[in-house]
Amino acid sequence: MAETNRAVIKLREKFAASVLDVKEFRGEVTVTVTRENILEICNFLKSSLAYNLCTDVTAVDYLGKQEPRFMMVYNLYSIPNKDRLRVKAGVPEADCTIDTVSGVWKSANWLEREVYDLMGVTFNNHPDLRRILMTDDWVGHPLRKDYPVQGPDREPYKGRLS
Repeated sequence: MAETNRAVIKLREKFAASVLDVKEFRGEVTVTVTRENILEICNFLKSSLAYNLCTDVTAVDYLGKQEPRFMMVYNLYSIPNKDRLRVKAGVPEADCTIDTVSGVWKSANWLEREVYDLMGVTFNNHPDLRRILMTDDWVGHPLRKDYPVQGPDREPYKGRLS
């Protein structure tokens, strides 16, 4: 089914070298693309294929399991076509950056700030990239798998909850 999906066909026609993988699971199509072309691909998805709503932007940390370590995940929806599409792009730990898509979908602005704050992925050309959930003086990114469970510079709990 994924190979016959209209968005997959159009993406493969226009961005053949950038489409790395296509998967379908339980009726949901996921396209993995190169991070270098994420902005151009997202612009195309919105302007040409009517994916006019970015419902979520998040990241996955694959520490020690695969390279690149981080995978950006964009959940998109086409209101006129009533169609969902997931777009993924790998981000290596050594260069933990990707272009912002907040200029394509305004809803991505705060979602990217959340990923920056909790996972440490930097979004190039983001209009207001700063912490959104943690305080400005917070050290580290708490959703990374190598983040200390008790928090930075915190003693483990020793005692009873009463």
